[in-house]
Amino acid sequence: MPVNQDVIITCALTGAGDTVGRSPHVPVTPEQIAASAVEAAGAGAAVVHIHVREPETGAPSRDPRLYREVLERIRETGTDVVINLTAGMGGDLVIDPEAPLRQLPGTDLVSGLDRLPHVEELLPDICTLDCGSLNFGDGSNLYVSTPDMLRTGAKRIQELGVRPELEIFDTGQLWFAKQLLTEGLLDDPTVFQLCMGIPWGAPADPGVLQSMVNMLPRGAQWASFALGRMQMPWVAQSILLGGHVRVGLEDNLYLGKGVKATNGQLVERAVRITESLGSRVATPDEAREKLGLRPRA
Repeated sequence: MPVNQDVIITCALTGAGDTVGRSPHVPVTPEQIAASAVEAAGAGAAVVHIHVREPETGAPSRDPRLYREVLERIRETGTDVVINLTAGMGGDLVIDPEAPLRQLPGTDLVSGLDRLPHVEELLPDICTLDCGSLNFGDGSNLYVSTPDMLRTGAKRIQELGVRPELEIFDTGQLWFAKQLLTEGLLDDPTVFQLCMGIPWGAPADPGVLQSMVNMLPRGAQWASFALGRMQMPWVAQSILLGGHVRVGLEDNLYLGKGVKATNGQLVERAVRITESLGSRVATPDEAREKLGLRPRA
């Protein structure tokens, strides 16, 4: 697999994890998330991956009004960046291990279609499709995305003309994503995000990443990321295997030991790694062409 010469950098701005109290730089309000998106784009990110949070508490949210405000604030600045909205919220199931049919606080589990109202309303360039269920970390927290949910969601995203970014947390999920393609529920070019190091999915192991890359359908565009201190090594790892990259505070809070990062600083570091490998950073328009997106309005 040749080194990727033209690298799309995605910045995952805030995520849904319990990170707000761990760094002052994690954006919470729509104003902060939009400002962070503009900062990341100015640093070299062609794509921003957006979650929203409840402004008062920092808790993850699925409120379309918050997504709309973020997008409006980004567009008001005139910033050219590809918009990637999460559609993974609504899959959390926390069970009582002693009484598994009882749901515990933290559960937010809705149907595949009920994870898409903000996508239907705002029609972003890209939205995510998490391609399978997973034991999500230790304890009793599950992420639920069944084959039936995925078929329903993929069909609706296809009808909307939005490009799904296929979030892959383990090899079986990649196998099923290829089945969606076989069934005509995905359009070319397929876009994959290989998510590494999330307990208990695919480990951040170069051999595992190579195996997943070998499984990708012909012509796929792909990126990968890893969590925490592996974020920047994974920028190089992805490029060397022919892929694009993702950085950002959703996945890692630090520039170095004890040094809290901003999204812009993480993108700047990814740009330096990319260029040090002899590659160049793709512009938003180049990203749109590679990913088969609509031209900028």
